[in-house]
Amino acid sequence: MNSRRKNRLILVLAVLVGLGLATSLVMYALRSNIDLFYTPSEILNGKGENHEKPEPGQRLRVGGMVMPGSVKRDPKTLQVFFKLYDAKGVISVSYLGILPDLFREGQGVVAQGVLEDGDLVNAKEVLAKHDEKYTPPEIEDAMKQNHKVPSSAYQTAPQGGQS
Repeated sequence: MNSRRKNRLILVLAVLVGLGLATSLVMYALRSNIDLFYTPSEILNGKGENHEKPEPGQRLRVGGMVMPGSVKRDPKTLQVFFKLYDAKGVISVSYLGILPDLFREGQGVVAQGVLEDGDLVNAKEVLAKHDEKYTPPEIEDAMKQNHKVPSSAYQTAPQGGQS
């Protein structure tokens, strides 16, 4: 092999190694910024075939229905505590701020925040669902199951959150 081909091969290999290293570093840096979507039952029982539960301190999004009678407001601050439920579980959510106008009991919401010990999500943002014209099929099936089961059928866990 002549020296010109050898130099080109070394250059190509160096560029490939550099790209691989740069991609790895970017993915490592972004892994803490990824918000995964969970339902209340997935937080309690785990997600997927391996039933992997989110760890306390993990940023996530949780979507479910606001349990009727669960909304508690602190009269001195903007702190709000409520419970989200789906077909198989109930979790508590704490939020400091002004809730969306469409937020109400029995309404579908998505809370984005950090999972605390137990089943408490400390939300930084709460989004109220305003339109159900398009819903992904798996979420639509879960919502149909949620509407079949009355919220009184759920027992709240004694740990985490306000009652």
